[in-house]
Amino acid sequence: MTTRTDGRLQRGDQTRRAVLDRAVDIASVEGLEGLSLGRLSKELRISKSGVFAHFGSKEELQLAAVEAGRAVFVRHVVREALRTRPGVERLWRLCEDWLAYSRDRVFSGGCFFYTVTAEFESRPGRVRDALVETHREWRDLLTRTAEDARQLGELLPGADPALLAFELRAFLDTANAVSLLEDDRDAPYAMARTAVTARLDALAPPDSPRPWTGPPSAAAG
Repeated sequence: MTTRTDGRLQRGDQTRRAVLDRAVDIASVEGLEGLSLGRLSKELRISKSGVFAHFGSKEELQLAAVEAGRAVFVRHVVREALRTRPGVERLWRLCEDWLAYSRDRVFSGGCFFYTVTAEFESRPGRVRDALVETHREWRDLLTRTAEDARQLGELLPGADPALLAFELRAFLDTANAVSLLEDDRDAPYAMARTAVTARLDALAPPDSPRPWTGPPSAAAG
């Protein structure tokens, strides 16, 4: 009995992962409103009742997709950066990995959160609340990392970590948007990398580390 139960749980987990993998990719292109239990059931050849058993409603599916998108973002953008030295090196790595995540189309529609945030930013509710939370996590991570760099003397004492985080996010989001609109995976990311480099260079004391002067990473093409 235990073996059969464990097998059902494993199959259930596999089904849930398959549904969410497809759901986040669809949402990155069409938005969360493009999701439906029926569509996912048909595309994945899973019974609609089976999909419904995992999510129960479209809103629950949307919320699960946001959390799945967050997990993918952490894996591709945050995880390795947190293993680098605190300060400007980590800040640079976060930007580089974000550009690679968008340019390499981890999601078919570029940055998942860029697409779905535009869809829900003025629509109060649980989905918007979940998106606000992920937005704040990313903003706060950049801000804390910039503050660490300032405390370490790797940014000028007068640098404003919150403003710098805002500027960096603007460069990254613009690269994603222009790349999608113009179907260009080269120039927008190269320009964003140049903009990030110039901003950090302007705020770095003369003798501070400059990781952006090394060979371009995969994010820069």
